[in-house]
Amino acid sequence: MIARNFARLVIVAAALMAAGCASRPTSIDAQWASPSIASRGKVQSVLVIAALRDSTQRRMLEDRMVEALAAAGVKAAPSHKMLADSPQVSEAQLRDAAAGAGASHILISSISGQTTDIRVTPGMVSGPGWGPGRSRATMGPSWGGMSAYYNSAWMRSTPPEVRTTQNLHGDTRLFEVASSEVVWSVATTTVTSRGRVPDMIDHFARLIVDTLKNDSAI
Repeated sequence: MIARNFARLVIVAAALMAAGCASRPTSIDAQWASPSIASRGKVQSVLVIAALRDSTQRRMLEDRMVEALAAAGVKAAPSHKMLADSPQVSEAQLRDAAAGAGASHILISSISGQTTDIRVTPGMVSGPGWGPGRSRATMGPSWGGMSAYYNSAWMRSTPPEVRTTQNLHGDTRLFEVASSEVVWSVATTTVTSRGRVPDMIDHFARLIVDTLKNDSAI
């Protein structure tokens, strides 16, 4: 009985933890800000670039990031209105795009890698009653019947659970256009199984902007 109750508590705790994490698909792994960023003043205008192969997701991320930056009081523009989908762009193209947007900085988000997490929760089996029991009618040895054995076996067995999670690792950097230097960066991990793509993009954009604000970059 104790083992069975403990197993149920473990399962409930795991479910609560999963539910709590479900609303936070993206987490910050590491962040950095240039020591000189405070002396340069807060960023006022940004060109947003999502360096993604999927053109639809690129536009979604750029537009959502622009909205989040605008809500924080920063003038921002998406690069998809100025730069075509391309595997490579030149420094001159980026500078021209930034000039066209009137941006002093460029914020570039990319995918740096992908990993898979496999988590196994061991099953639990509470001790069965070894050997024959006693029959109430004869007070002699008895196995208790087929159904009694099945029901008790089912109740005391907790099967193992295997969960596979796909993670996208992101890298976001804020460049100063005049110097082409990185003045701020952050590494993130997004669990792709937690929600729809639009929701994950929305959370990612808000997290990046909130982190920029916390670091006094904007």
